[in-house]
Amino acid sequence: MQIILYLSVALIAIAFFVLVIFLSTTLKSFQVTLTSVSKTLAGLEKQLDGVTAETTILLQKTNALADDLKQKSESLTSVVEAVKDVGTTVTKFNGTLQNITKSVDKQVEESKEKISQIVQWSNVILELKDKWQARKQAKNEINLEGKKIRSH
Repeated sequence: MQIILYLSVALIAIAFFVLVIFLSTTLKSFQVTLTSVSKTLAGLEKQLDGVTAETTILLQKTNALADDLKQKSESLTSVVEAVKDVGTTVTKFNGTLQNITKSVDKQVEESKEKISQIVQWSNVILELKDKWQARKQAKNEINLEGKKIRSH
C-alpha cells in the first residue's frame, strides 16, 4: 500500500510538472502577444498625435480661408457693376463682328468660282506633267532596249 501511495505521489508530481510546463508555454506566448499589442498601441498613439496636429493646422487654414472669402465677396459688388458695363460693350462688339462676318461671307461667295477655275487648271497642268514624264520614261526604255540589242 505504501508503494501505491508513492506511485500516486509520483504521478501527481509528473502531472503537476506537465501542467507547469504547459502554463509556462502559454504564459510566454501570452507575453509575446501583449508585447506586440503594446508596440502597436504606441505606434497608434504617435500617429494620433500627428493627425491631431494636422487637424489643428487644417482648422486654422479653413478659418483663414473663410475670412478671406468673406472679404472678397464683400468687394465683389464693384466687380459685378464693371461686368455689366463689359456686357454692354461685348454686345456692341458682337454686332460689329456680325457685320464683318457677313461681308467676308459675301466676298468668299464671289471668289468661289475663281478658286474652282484655279483648281481645274492645276489639275490639267498636273495631268500634262504626268503624261510628259510617262512619255519621257517610255523613250528612255526604248533607247535602253535598242542599246541592249546592238550590244548582243
